[in-house]
Amino acid sequence: MARYIRHARVFCALLLAALLANAARVQVVASHAYDGNPANRRAAIARYQQPRGDILVGGEPVTGSIDTGEQLRYERTYLDGPLYAPVTGFASQTYGTTLLEHTEDGVLSGTDPMLSPFPLWRDVTRTRGAGGNVVTTLDPGAQRAAYDGLAGRKGAVAAVEPATGRVLALVSAPSYDPSELSGNSEATASAWARLGHDPERPMLNRAVRQTYPPGSAFKVVTAAAALDAGVVADLDAPTDSPDPYRLPGTTTRLTNEGDGCRDASLREAFSWSCNTVFAKLGVDVGVRDMAATARAFGFNDTRLRIPFAVSPSTFDPQVDRAQLALSSIGQYNTRATPLQMAMVAAAVADGGRLRPPYLVERTTRRGGGTVAGSGAGPARQVMRPSTAVRLKELMTDVVEEGTGTRAAIRGATVGGKTGTAQHGVGNAGVPYAWFVSWAQADDDLEPKVAVAVVVEDASADRGDISGGGDAAPIAKAVMRVVLGR
Repeated sequence: MARYIRHARVFCALLLAALLANAARVQVVASHAYDGNPANRRAAIARYQQPRGDILVGGEPVTGSIDTGEQLRYERTYLDGPLYAPVTGFASQTYGTTLLEHTEDGVLSGTDPMLSPFPLWRDVTRTRGAGGNVVTTLDPGAQRAAYDGLAGRKGAVAAVEPATGRVLALVSAPSYDPSELSGNSEATASAWARLGHDPERPMLNRAVRQTYPPGSAFKVVTAAAALDAGVVADLDAPTDSPDPYRLPGTTTRLTNEGDGCRDASLREAFSWSCNTVFAKLGVDVGVRDMAATARAFGFNDTRLRIPFAVSPSTFDPQVDRAQLALSSIGQYNTRATPLQMAMVAAAVADGGRLRPPYLVERTTRRGGGTVAGSGAGPARQVMRPSTAVRLKELMTDVVEEGTGTRAAIRGATVGGKTGTAQHGVGNAGVPYAWFVSWAQADDDLEPKVAVAVVVEDASADRGDISGGGDAAPIAKAVMRVVLGR
């Protein structure tokens, strides 16, 4: 064989080896860099080449997929989009995913390796299986009752099952239709701009992402701290509380909206929401025990997920005695999400035990086989069982003869606490109306539901009474549905 032919063969062999080595480098070493390159549309095309899995409420899908016939073939659709938007979030070809669409994206998009019976083979072939489904804990009737109850007013509702932590309703108003954001057209961009600039902030999930001063609804926590610490031993004994009450170390005098709060017992003060009594109780308990009780209920917890993140509710542990007095009546720096206040009511209803709230019952394959179970977590004791018993008694009195009578349900025991939270510079803003509650049907062995309602644009003619007038009927509607009343 001629010498030049042998050289050519060697050279061609070297070129082939270099090509194979480069192909291996591209496929193995640099594959992630190419996958993540914005110019690479193959991942997006593959993602939308098949229908997305569904989110189920009450066993029925509230999401779907439509074949557009375009390169990004399947586009997300929503049934009753504004009703379920605070739960589903959106899945957009342009703007990504939020809420359950985000946290459960692996299952819904079909990329979760647990969806495949042979996950190792799937990793090797890099194939995408059919999207799975996410089964939520929501009660569709309770969700509808909460949404209709707000009736276009700004606010939020959260309802949980005390014995399990299952989230039964999660509503935020005003809301929006996630379907408007699903595609990649000019209409999608226009909807995004419109929603983003809307002063009413319809895309804000007020139930879990907005914190409010809880006002007198926080007095449930203050009462729990006072009873646990032994500051109050008898619900009907005078509390030695002046009216007005001078905040410690200041000349500021705290007053009440109504009369009869001087030296009122804890029972009377709770029923008629006496600010002076609870401000003094908070100071008597002390900042350490007040902060510890708030923390036990879930305040200052930055790790809460349901499975998407919940904004932390806050109780400031670095306050002086005057600030502590205001914090103890749900003002100053104290802030809470509606979900947090539903957790407070649930802990009272469940004998002082608090179950972490969760929204996903299970995830399943397209055929129905379970992929993963619920997000239920262990309960923790946040107060003495005897304290919870007495708080249930106090909350029942509020509904039977106090400021929360509009939440009463025939054939059930209902406990509640109204609240009006001042806010704005010089408290000039329209007060927020709160109502936190729990309910147990006469033929049930335990409370079935705990609810928190906040209405942002409530009228407040007389302090805490507005919580009973604006928010309590909404809570009542939700509780009636859950109890089957």
